[in-house]
Amino acid sequence: MNMNQLAASRLSRLVATAVSVLALGACSSLRPAATPPPAFYALDSVRIATSVTAPSTAPTLVISPPRAASGFDSQRIIYMRIPHKLDYFSHNEWIDPPSRMLGPLLLSALEKTGTFRAVVLMPGTAAGSLRLDTEIIRLQHEFLISPSRVHFTLRATLVDDKSRRVLAWREFDGYENAASDDPYGGVVAANLAVQAVLERLSAFCTEAVMNAPIEK
Repeated sequence: MNMNQLAASRLSRLVATAVSVLALGACSSLRPAATPPPAFYALDSVRIATSVTAPSTAPTLVISPPRAASGFDSQRIIYMRIPHKLDYFSHNEWIDPPSRMLGPLLLSALEKTGTFRAVVLMPGTAAGSLRLDTEIIRLQHEFLISPSRVHFTLRATLVDDKSRRVLAWREFDGYENAASDDPYGGVVAANLAVQAVLERLSAFCTEAVMNAPIEK
């Protein structure tokens, strides 16, 4: 093989190698990027410091499984940038629907009030004098103002379970500013908003029991 043929052979190999590298790069760019695993968050902030022992004559309270309005009954974390339009954070979720996480928080807050002889979360076998029905109306991270904030609304109805009479009902609104405009900032603010509402709900239930006659 003469020098010209050798040079041509080397050039052919170089061209083939370059084409292969370019082809591999094109294939890599066409592959979809790996989807990051979702981050999961919880509602778990119940920090009522004092606990009062209830008298033996106090009523028993049964807490119905909390419900949620349409759109707020999933694990998706909701945010709002313009009025009336709900969006969802990608790759960030509640570990459970907020309505399911709320039940144990209600139980913990209400049994520390000293208003009830016992507090039972349904489904359960215990019967009670009173029943508490709750519904999450909204739990959303709002970017309508700065700083952004979380808005939590809970509707509560206290019922005399024997007479089926509604003793009292109220809607509680909680607002908490977010320390950062990201999902984690919203989760921290959501826990604070839920905590504030539970404290007001506990006082509401205590006041309703003191002011309303209950069938034994």
